[in-house]
Amino acid sequence: MTDRLAELSAAGVAVWLDDISRQRLSSGGLDALRRQQHVVGVTSNPTIFAKALSEAADYAQQVKDLALRGVSVEEATRMITTRDVRWACDVMRPAYDASHGVDGRVSIEVDPRLANDTAKTVAEAKQLWWLIDRPNLYIKIPATEAGLPAITATLAEGISVNVTLIFALERYDQVMDAFLAGLEQAKANGHDLSKMGSVASFFVSRVDTEVDKRLDKIGTAEAQALHGKAAIANAQLAYQHYEKVFSGERWQALANAGAQPQRPLWASTSTKNPEYRDVMYVEQLIAPGVVNTMPEATIHAFADHGETPGDTVTGSYEQAQKVLNDLAAIGVEYKDVVDTLERDGVEKFAQSWTELLDSVTNQLKSTNGGAARPEDAR
Repeated sequence: MTDRLAELSAAGVAVWLDDISRQRLSSGGLDALRRQQHVVGVTSNPTIFAKALSEAADYAQQVKDLALRGVSVEEATRMITTRDVRWACDVMRPAYDASHGVDGRVSIEVDPRLANDTAKTVAEAKQLWWLIDRPNLYIKIPATEAGLPAITATLAEGISVNVTLIFALERYDQVMDAFLAGLEQAKANGHDLSKMGSVASFFVSRVDTEVDKRLDKIGTAEAQALHGKAAIANAQLAYQHYEKVFSGERWQALANAGAQPQRPLWASTSTKNPEYRDVMYVEQLIAPGVVNTMPEATIHAFADHGETPGDTVTGSYEQAQKVLNDLAAIGVEYKDVVDTLERDGVEKFAQSWTELLDSVTNQLKSTNGGAARPEDAR
């Protein structure tokens, strides 16, 4: 049988799982994906944790212990999520060692309610790095305006970073600049750059969801012809920006000091429109040195019928730019699309974090007869 995921990996795409749960860890499911499906990394976010905690009994003993200690809801939430991520880091450690620190990474996000507060984001990033204490950890920081200096400051501390919620090409340029500045400061601070890593998570399917909605309102034949094209074009052009930055002199000076490039990571790669091919955001975004983080269903779909025709990105820049130009010509404003997506993304993650806190509150109350301390859950 054809090992389609092996072919994808050989083409330069690191396959990461966009999910984490205590059940997946305790059952050996994550380790099986690493051993059998070429999964070499894991991402998490508040939505994933909220879902995992609401559906599994695997957290019951830890919740009981936390309730007996009378800890706050905030502390309980951090203890629960960091235990999962620390465990996942240990499961993925063989991939980390085999890739000399490039892969085998597991990401945990700072509290998304801090997305517009630079200092608090950095403080929490440092706390999470210390608390989990694994070299193959990534701290996820959103690419908001306040997040950019937080990215630099966190990297300057020698902490590896997954920059999340990137939609705009201009913002991606700012993210790469923040990465380079952070490594330059880390080097000046005496950190070993070869031990550090970073990815820039460029969101994909949400772009099509937003643009297609606007195209439906326009309703012309020209608009119909552009359905399902914006997200891939946007990501392909992002890779063009990546190539430019990471072939420049500024980067070369850091590479000479042992630094690894900040890889583009394609996030949100499950198709939301059932009319689209279920692996289109994998097949059409194949390029050397990228990460594609997928839900398990997408991983299995690609293993079943995905195709790896070779590099589907670097020869596409002219056509990708044409897609964006055609969208602008019929009234779809790129800046408004990406600004809307960033704002909504932060709000959705903050809402999921609140839902996670509510779930922890309820579980603590049910365990200790209502003695949880939910006062700091907001």
